[in-house]
Amino acid sequence: MRKLIGILSLAFLPGCGTVGAPQPPSLHLPEPVRDLRASRKGDKVTLTWTQPTETTDHEAVGRWVGTTNICRTIVPNSNMPAMSSCGERVGQTAPQPAAKTALAAGQTDELSLELENSQPTAFAGYAVEVTNRRGRSAGLSNAVSVPLAPTRQPPGNLTAEVRADGVYFTATPVAGPVNDALRFSYRLYRRTEPAAAGENPALVAERPTDNRFAAVDRNFEWEKKYSYWITPATSVLAASGQPQAVVEGEDSAPVEVFTHDVFPPTEPTGVQAVFSGMMQQKFVDVTWAPNTENDLAGYNVYRHEQNEAAARINGEPVKTPAFRDSNVAAGHTYSYSVTAVDLRGNESARSQETSETVPAQ
Repeated sequence: MRKLIGILSLAFLPGCGTVGAPQPPSLHLPEPVRDLRASRKGDKVTLTWTQPTETTDHEAVGRWVGTTNICRTIVPNSNMPAMSSCGERVGQTAPQPAAKTALAAGQTDELSLELENSQPTAFAGYAVEVTNRRGRSAGLSNAVSVPLAPTRQPPGNLTAEVRADGVYFTATPVAGPVNDALRFSYRLYRRTEPAAAGENPALVAERPTDNRFAAVDRNFEWEKKYSYWITPATSVLAASGQPQAVVEGEDSAPVEVFTHDVFPPTEPTGVQAVFSGMMQQKFVDVTWAPNTENDLAGYNVYRHEQNEAAARINGEPVKTPAFRDSNVAAGHTYSYSVTAVDLRGNESARSQETSETVPAQ
C-alpha cells in the first residue's frame, strides 16, 4: 500500500516530463512558392521559381514533396490579380529531390498560334502549385503574366557592309499579323565574339516592319569581331497609344562582322603657307582646317620645289593643324600639301597644294 502511494505521489510532481495538450498531426503541406517569374520568347513562356524546402509547419519537406502543377489563366490586361484556383493546368513537374537548401526550378509552356491570334491583346497569367505526396497543397504561388500578342517571323537575307562611317545593314521583312492595338518592329542586336563574361546584347536600332529594313551601327570599335541579328518585337498598346508590354519573337540567323579599318581619313582642306622672318631666322608657317574623325592620329606635311617629287618633312605625325618649316632658303619657292593619318596608319590623299616664296637676301 505504501509503495502504491509513493508511485502516485511521483506522478503528480511538477517537472519537464509533464504531458502537454495533444497536437494535431502535420499535413506535410509544402510552403507556397513566393518568387515565380515568367518571360516569353517567341511562342515559349519560361517559368522559374525556387522550390520550397519547408512545410507550413516549418518542418523539412523531405520525402513528403509531390508534383508541382503549372496553372494558366487568361486575363484582359497586365494587371494580374492573385489566382485563387489553378484554372487550366498546362504542365506538371516531377517531385524534386529533398534538399536542405533552396533549389531553382523551371518549366516552359508553349502558346498556340490559335490562342495568340484569338486574344492578341490579352495576357496569359501563371501560378504554380507545389503539392505533397497526397496531392494536397497550401495554395498557389504569386501570379505573373506575359502578353499573348502574336510575334512576326524574323526578316531574311540579313546583310552587313563595313564602311568608313559605320556598319550598314539591310534585310527583307516577312509579312505577318496586323492589328491596330499592336505595334510591330524589328530590333537589331550586337554582341562581341567571343562574348565577354556577363555581356548582354546591345540594342543597335529598332525599325518598323515595313517593306524594307535598313540600319547603321556607328558605335562599334574597329578591329573587333561582332555578331549581329534581328529580333521581331510586338508592343501591346494601351488606350493612350503607348506600349504597355513588349514581347520578342525568335531571332534571325546571325551575321558575323569583322570591323577591319582600311578606310583613310578625308584629305585636309584650307591649306595655306605664309613666310615669316625674325632677324636671321626664316621659316614658313603652314596651316589647314582640322579634320573631325574620332580616330585621327595626326597629319603629315609634304614639300617640294619645282620639278621635284614631294617628300614628307615631319617626323612623328603632327597633332595640331599647323606646322612650321624652318629648313628654308632665301630665294626658293616651296609647295606644300598635307595628309591626315588615323590610329591604324591609314593615310588620306594629299590636299591641294599651296606655295610660298622665301624672299632673297
